[in-house]
Amino acid sequence: MEQKTHEKQEVTTDKQAAGGLADVVACQSEICWIDGTAGRLVYRGYDALELAEKSTFEEVAYLLWYGCLPRKTEFKAFLDGFTGSMALPGETTMILRMFPKAATPMEVLRTAVSSLGHWDPDSGNTGLDACLRKAQRLTLRIPLLVAAHQRLREGMEPIKPVSGKSIAYNFLYTLHGKEPSPEVERAFDIALILHADHELNASTFAARVTAATMSDIYSSVTSAIGALKGPLHGGANAEVMGILEEIGSVDKAEKWVLARLAEKKKISGFGHRVYRCEDPRVRILRDHAEIIARQQGHLRLYEITREIEKTMLQHTKVFPNVDLYTASLYHAMGIPVELFTPIFAVSRIVGWTSHILEQWSNNRLIRPRAEYVGPMDLKYVPIKKR
Repeated sequence: MEQKTHEKQEVTTDKQAAGGLADVVACQSEICWIDGTAGRLVYRGYDALELAEKSTFEEVAYLLWYGCLPRKTEFKAFLDGFTGSMALPGETTMILRMFPKAATPMEVLRTAVSSLGHWDPDSGNTGLDACLRKAQRLTLRIPLLVAAHQRLREGMEPIKPVSGKSIAYNFLYTLHGKEPSPEVERAFDIALILHADHELNASTFAARVTAATMSDIYSSVTSAIGALKGPLHGGANAEVMGILEEIGSVDKAEKWVLARLAEKKKISGFGHRVYRCEDPRVRILRDHAEIIARQQGHLRLYEITREIEKTMLQHTKVFPNVDLYTASLYHAMGIPVELFTPIFAVSRIVGWTSHILEQWSNNRLIRPRAEYVGPMDLKYVPIKKR
């Protein structure tokens, strides 16, 4: 019995020492499942692709928070709750006006979201109902923050959202100052659904670690945004946009890709830490990127993306991920590249808050160990003798 216990401890230590905690199971969750071999993404038992085709972002938010799809009366009451949280607090808008021009949208989002907690009517209330209301407010107000700040930095005034419209509609409307076409609204709604959750990615894990200390929901979400801000997590679609602009035209795409491969350099939009096949979200985003690009007359970047994908699949076994087609899709919608990463937060706030609530439902402080590999038994030498 003692020998078996010792062996089990050795296996655990080896896993904990794995770089980036690769393949270490950190918790049990009912929210999201990824099959990296078969290429499946599942939210609460429902295939995310089917939800993207048939559902709405608001309905998926309900599913992730409450664990089931709503009935008609439940969903109406749920949407009424969103309507009650539509306006940004006046104090938050004042804060947005105070940021220096050099502040990036992600820096602004990080600080502004943290500030929202001060004016939340449920501040200090840690009950489940109150936390669900906070999750709703954050889900509605994060897109309004992103759009309002972008307008301010472009010398325009923020626009109030329209009651009764979707989160996708209101983000595009408050950003551009005009209503989006039904096709653009639907494509953006689908993108939000497909980014709503993705198990224990870096930002979600950061949120759960903070929540596990029994800190508040705003602190936990701020931790997630801080993790998302890093270029190795949330900035990949913006990097794809940089690649597309660097290549410039379809006829140069193959040569560019082959040169990068010869130099053994990573190409953004390809490869994934979990998927060993094509990211399942790519198929739907690829289709809608083409639809919107054609509608808006912005086919150039979409066509370059297709050529990059074709060349990569011909010469490597590295498959595209979700970031590849969001770049050309968002560009065709007229969304500035500096908002690509904040848009990730517009969607993932639903997943973050779902994981925070799940963490609190059976909380235990997340406190892993580190394998010490430094020197030992050093003797202190007084500073005069060093």
